[in-house]
Amino acid sequence: MARIPAPVAAVRTAVRRSLTGLPSGGTVLVACSGGPDSLALAAATAFVAPRSGLRPGLVTVDHRLQEGSTARADAVATWARSAGCHPVEAVSVDVGGLPGGPEAAARSARYAALQASAARWSAVAVLLGHTRDDQAETVLLALARGAGPRGLSGMPRRRGVFLRPLLDVSRAQTHKACSALGLPTWADPHNADPAFARTRVRGGALPALVEALGPAVVDNLARTATQLAADNAVLDELAARARETAETADVRPGAPAPALSVPVLAGLAPAVRTRLLHAWARGLGAPGGDLSHRHVDALDALITDWHGQGVTALPGGIGVVRRDGVLLAEYL
Repeated sequence: MARIPAPVAAVRTAVRRSLTGLPSGGTVLVACSGGPDSLALAAATAFVAPRSGLRPGLVTVDHRLQEGSTARADAVATWARSAGCHPVEAVSVDVGGLPGGPEAAARSARYAALQASAARWSAVAVLLGHTRDDQAETVLLALARGAGPRGLSGMPRRRGVFLRPLLDVSRAQTHKACSALGLPTWADPHNADPAFARTRVRGGALPALVEALGPAVVDNLARTATQLAADNAVLDELAARARETAETADVRPGAPAPALSVPVLAGLAPAVRTRLLHAWARGLGAPGGDLSHRHVDALDALITDWHGQGVTALPGGIGVVRRDGVLLAEYL
């Protein structure tokens, strides 16, 4: 029996572990652009899923931002069918008018299309091809933004229907797996465009760190994300329990949520209190992308630095005031 190349085995093992526990007979969709990471993931899923009692499928999203993108999406879909994937979809999206820059708009459109495909095919999971290198880059970008523990925890292994099986697999391994299997990979020119911060980190900042500190820095950054994700899960649970205690029966007409008891909040550890306030603000309807640390700090000041402040404005047209020992929210 021919020996399986080590990179191919590494990707298959990661996929097998990720699929453990999914409902037998369910469909798993791979989000595949045709690049080495997602193509290695798709090939491994096509091999592993049937042996795990699951049906492999594939979705490729055509953002229509580059010449020839539709033909490339069709080629990926054709390969997927030949590899035994079903269902297979090539979905076109329109990124025009979406908020953020081109990269953010494309990401929003892509995830919306993937969620729609998952719903259409009743998929039990959508697999994403982010690798350990992508995770290290995410941590560096979060550090540059001054992100807290949540941002530094990087990309989660699972969020809703989305799974990331390759967060312990290097980009070099996915490239070698594709070469070993003779897969027709495609190099996205956006990945070499210095206009994007991630590209500058990938091509400059991270290699400089590797040169200065050694190759283990990539693993260490990714490991830091894993450790912080575990810590975040505990802190989130503590904040959720504390919120149940802090919420009062005071629900004013037109208020978006119950009030919060200031004395209860004041007795919490800062890490728990600020998480509680962040989750409460999200629950009020403040958009997560616009809700920053300065908004949470302003809410926290209503508890820890109270000197008669007026309304604290949150994104989404929401105001919060302190009155009679509680924090009250109202629509502005």
